[in-house]
Amino acid sequence: MPSFKLYYWSMLPGRGEFPRLILEDTQTPYEDVTRSPAEQGGTNAAVLKMMRGEHTHHPVLAPPILLHDDFIVSQMPNVCSYIAEQTGLAPADIQGRHRAMQIMLTICDVLVEAHDTHHPLGKSLYYEDQKTEALEAARIFREDRLPRFIQHFEQILDHTRSDWLVGDQCTYVDLAMFQLLTGLEYAFPIAFARQIEQAPRLFALSEAVAARPNIAAYLSSERRLAFGEDGIFRRYPELDG
Repeated sequence: MPSFKLYYWSMLPGRGEFPRLILEDTQTPYEDVTRSPAEQGGTNAAVLKMMRGEHTHHPVLAPPILLHDDFIVSQMPNVCSYIAEQTGLAPADIQGRHRAMQIMLTICDVLVEAHDTHHPLGKSLYYEDQKTEALEAARIFREDRLPRFIQHFEQILDHTRSDWLVGDQCTYVDLAMFQLLTGLEYAFPIAFARQIEQAPRLFALSEAVAARPNIAAYLSSERRLAFGEDGIFRRYPELDG
């Protein structure tokens, strides 16, 4: 049996896709628990059970959750860093690992801001309850925040003088950057196209990740979940300006 068990909501790519990409790229055997057959516990109830701490007596706030043998890890950047260290997709030196985590946390900042364009008043409300406020939140994100983030990531690549964000080899933050850019392109196709034109090295990085053999095979498989209007990245044309 795989020693890695990943817990995330069964029909959403969301934050679960970030650790999933690492497992797929490194061809690490894992169980995507909620997508297993129901008779094997493959339902979202498995996530709730982990959140209550019934399995490990260590409650966690939210998925993604990783169970590695008897060790439980939660919080997406923490999960990704742990898997990467176990599978050889993390920088080898301590400075590199901290630099990678710094970039990963900035990626998480973008995730939150992208999500909050369609939920500016509260995550417990429906989009339809806050559409007017969402229009303004999305405008600010498109015109101010998104350009700032894209330029920052492009600047990192200018300074590394490499094809990758940390060091001269692909690491887990490059996979995370690919997922972020793919999500932004889905949610804001017009605004994203305008910004990525100004970031050729960042665009090249995303293309390089997509071309990695194991990633390419995964992206063309049924295991890859499509974006939709229930996750972090949602395509509402009115929010794309």
